[in-house]
Amino acid sequence: MILASGSPQRRAILEQLGVEFRVVVSGVEELEEGIAEEVAVENARRKARAVAAAQRGAGGEHGGGGAEPVLGVDTVVTLDHRLYGKPADPVEAAATLRALGGRTHRVVSGVCVLEPGDERTAAAVTEVRFRALDDRVVAWYLRTGEWRDRAGGYAIQGRGAALVESIRGDYLNVVGLPVATLLNLLPTLLFSVF
Repeated sequence: MILASGSPQRRAILEQLGVEFRVVVSGVEELEEGIAEEVAVENARRKARAVAAAQRGAGGEHGGGGAEPVLGVDTVVTLDHRLYGKPADPVEAAATLRALGGRTHRVVSGVCVLEPGDERTAAAVTEVRFRALDDRVVAWYLRTGEWRDRAGGYAIQGRGAALVESIRGDYLNVVGLPVATLLNLLPTLLFSVF
């Protein structure tokens, strides 16, 4: 399959499953405002379609004319109908963490699987409750640098675990790839592993 994402977390999850894939980054412009589920699914769709079109135009790297499934994924964090994307700098990261502190936010991933003549999409939602975060904890986390390139400004699989009080839903969705949702869209994915 082709992963239309440069996310190291998504690569790691697919590697953990033993799935053979290659990465082709789409470079498409992403939506940053709107209803979380719609934004995440549309961004995933844009990524998958751009990569699929490029593969068809190139005749497919493996001579298949783009017959490999293409996986597009996008993850957003939302609280009170506001989307929190990847913070641009430490000031924005601190503001995001303070907004999320002591509250429950939603992590929404859109997933799009494209195969020749078929496009399937779905959204996965996980609720994450943060501990109350005082200025010392926020400053400590900013120093880790994990907030960079992370929706919501944190990485639950890293030191960001110290910010989390509880989650309800798919943990891997918060990391960046909701496996259960992906397997619902592409149930044959694991059969190619062995």
